[in-house]
Amino acid sequence: MVHQRECPIETLIHVLAGKWKPMILWHLIESKKRFNDLEKLIPDVSQKMLSQHLRDLEREGIVDRTVYPSVPPKVEYSLSEYGRTLIPVAEVMCAWGENHNKRKYEESAS
Repeated sequence: MVHQRECPIETLIHVLAGKWKPMILWHLIESKKRFNDLEKLIPDVSQKMLSQHLRDLEREGIVDRTVYPSVPPKVEYSLSEYGRTLIPVAEVMCAWGENHNKRKYEESAS
């Protein structure tokens, strides 16, 4: 049974829950990435957590996983069409974070 969430913010938090999911999404906005690319872009994430978050985002329909038949296998991750609807949300979150950092810097400088 699927849990019906009453608050849309609760739904967003549920889908993006996890320290690394917003950063994964942010890096996938630019272009498709391989697992190793994401590891380099987010150096503090463990392989286990990155793998788990990518599976979660794929399950939610936010991320597409494409496996190319080659040796060794090549796998790329990208935002799905549905996942691209989160781009404006990510951009607003980024702008807010930049403003917050600026505000904190100005407060500490005074």
